Amino acid sequence: MKTLGLIVAGLLILAAVLAGGGTYLFYHYGRDLPDHKQLAAYEPATVTRIHAGDGRLMAEYAVEKRVFVPLVALPQDVIDAFLAAEDKNFYQHFGVDLISVARAIIKNIGNLRGDRRLIGASTITQQVAKNFLLTNEMSLTRKIKEAILALRIERTFTKDRILELYLNEIYLGFGSYGVAAAALNYFNKSLDELTLAEMAYLAALPKAPNNYHPIYRNKAGVARRNWVISRMLEDGLITAAEASVASAKPLAVRSREATEMVEAGYFTEEVRRWLYERYGERGLYKGGLSVRTTLDPVMQATADKMLRRGLLAYDRRHGWRGPLSRMEVTTNWPGQLAKFEPPPSPDSWRIALVLDVHLDGVEIGLADGQGGFVPLDELTWARQPVGERAVGPEVTQASDVLAQGDIVFVEPMAHGTGRIYGLRQVPEVGGALVAIDPHNGRVLAMSGGFNFAESQFNRVTQARRQPGSAFKPFVYLAALDSGFTPATTVLDAPFVVDQGAELGKWKPENYSQKFYGPSPLRLGLEKSRNVMTVRIAQTVGMDRVVDYARRFNINANLPPVPAMALGAGETTLLRLTAAYAMLVNGGRRIEPATIERIQDRNGKVIHRRDRRTCNACASLGWADQPPPRLPDKREQLADPRTTYQVVSMLEGVVQRGTGRSVREVGRPLAGKTGTTNEFRDAWFIGFTPDLAVGVYVGFDRPQTLGRRESGGKVAAPIFRDFMKKVLADTPAVPFRVPPGIRFVRVDPKTGVPAQPGTRNTIIEAFLADSKLPSQRQTVRQGNGVDVGGLY
Repeated sequence: MKTLGLIVAGLLILAAVLAGGGTYLFYHYGRDLPDHKQLAAYEPATVTRIHAGDGRLMAEYAVEKRVFVPLVALPQDVIDAFLAAEDKNFYQHFGVDLISVARAIIKNIGNLRGDRRLIGASTITQQVAKNFLLTNEMSLTRKIKEAILALRIERTFTKDRILELYLNEIYLGFGSYGVAAAALNYFNKSLDELTLAEMAYLAALPKAPNNYHPIYRNKAGVARRNWVISRMLEDGLITAAEASVASAKPLAVRSREATEMVEAGYFTEEVRRWLYERYGERGLYKGGLSVRTTLDPVMQATADKMLRRGLLAYDRRHGWRGPLSRMEVTTNWPGQLAKFEPPPSPDSWRIALVLDVHLDGVEIGLADGQGGFVPLDELTWARQPVGERAVGPEVTQASDVLAQGDIVFVEPMAHGTGRIYGLRQVPEVGGALVAIDPHNGRVLAMSGGFNFAESQFNRVTQARRQPGSAFKPFVYLAALDSGFTPATTVLDAPFVVDQGAELGKWKPENYSQKFYGPSPLRLGLEKSRNVMTVRIAQTVGMDRVVDYARRFNINANLPPVPAMALGAGETTLLRLTAAYAMLVNGGRRIEPATIERIQDRNGKVIHRRDRRTCNACASLGWADQPPPRLPDKREQLADPRTTYQVVSMLEGVVQRGTGRSVREVGRPLAGKTGTTNEFRDAWFIGFTPDLAVGVYVGFDRPQTLGRRESGGKVAAPIFRDFMKKVLADTPAVPFRVPPGIRFVRVDPKTGVPAQPGTRNTIIEAFLADSKLPSQRQTVRQGNGVDVGGLY
């Protein structure tokens, strides 16, 4: 009995010592540990994806390429593989697996004798503690801290939450954070497409991914994978037949297919900036946002192509600026040419070296050693510049342009045999094109320059320029809302405007430097008459013109001086195009938007462009009910009748005025050219009933485009070619006429209703309650004229 008492006493003392030691360890090492409760709010950094309107991927933003998958969405076989490999007792232990610890101690005693690597016994919970809250330091101190944190984590979180954190955070090599990213990077598959062998291989990686590299350490990778398969068999998770088949399979990775990306550099960057301003750096690069944009990829590709074509056409009219560089033609010219670093250019362009010059063209060599030929007819545009935007004599032979040793850009010709190339040069001029849905402001296409890789400056949103005559429709709208009609005649004759003490006197002139006498309001807009426009602005008052510029969001701070009526106040292409969109939609306010909706990492919608509620839209099926009717909450900026009159007048610009080159599209179109002083900026803004498009061309450092390089010559052809392409397979839709409009056939020269036998008449739009003109009465001067009876 005495001996038994001593044993019991000894055991009690030992237990007390162990308890005391454990308490001390918990107190000593647990004092300064990180707060494990922060895991409750932890959201792993995941990829933010930008999608086009049709769902195609445009861009990904991330610090770590991780795809977060909730545990409920993970295939059970994947979970089983990781539990078998890493922690078979995960759902039974309390954070530390004492059985595994004991087993590891016994094995490590043997490993120490045999000078073999020691093994660990960390549970998944301990790995979560280490990966999230501790460092990778190899020490007993860290292991103790890891165990303490594991116990705390187990008391705070469910097993499923711990496992979800682990499977989405663990690094598995190949730049893969989490199992979903690893499935894509190793096997180009989603998780539910993985085979048993592939799941087992991924589960073999957490301890040391590089030790089991599928290419450089394939045998070790296969052995480790098969060990995982054997563990799954032991645990009864798979059958012997399944294990045999999976173990026999070779370990082969499949490179992740290049994801098809929609090319829209300027649009995507605009979206990225908006997201950064709204959600910050963490939200953008770690937030796992899913962003559906308004972009139409087909329309965007057309915008890029037509803008590029138009800028090249302008650039060619102003000659050849010379080769990119020169080098001596030697036997090793391909190697030398391959070292040349060219400026950014379109993907279809290639660098070439002129090897030999003939009368009818030049022989060229490409960096890959292949040869080609640039014929003389592809060189005739490359005349030498002389003076300001002028060119020298015509090119009659290839040596007028190129010499042996010149390094140039070339592009394969579609009509050639494969060896035929055209000479290319990157334009110095900039330009932009934007397309908007006029009913809701959705930006469908945005091309902010010739090449995003060359310049990220977005000329749609960032270039503030004078719109010139493209501003005039809003002066005319102010006049119509003040009692004018499209048939009101205004005197087109010289006059002087006193702009005040600081600005002095100003004498406006027409582009043609001629004066045309009394002319109907419509004619003034169609022919873009400067003198008439200033006289109209003086009559209705510049304060009213300034109000319309503010109301349509063209310029909120336009000075009330007469020159502003001719578009001297700066704006952006996006603002001006949106203002035109508000003309064709009946004068209702819209805000240009590039983002349709945003979902967070859990699929919750956190931003929506259209904030209207629609309870009827939640119906699960159709049962002959009428379609839901949504309220129109757009603010009415102007009378729909007068905005339609402006639309009708802008239709005349295309049919008979400065935008005649657009007429060949053969659809109902309206628009206006814009050209600023010294031909520095060229614009064309126009629309169909359901699409508003703006084009701008000009230099980033303002300078002349050249003599006669007006909006009608430079910008309108880009608009025309774009519209011709995007409208090709759509039905023609006439402009919608609001109630309260009546149409009268008039003489376009006088605006007076046509008499029998009058030739070349047009249909004019009048307000239904307005008095028709019976004779010409002319606005002869500015301020002080009573416009109420002017017809």
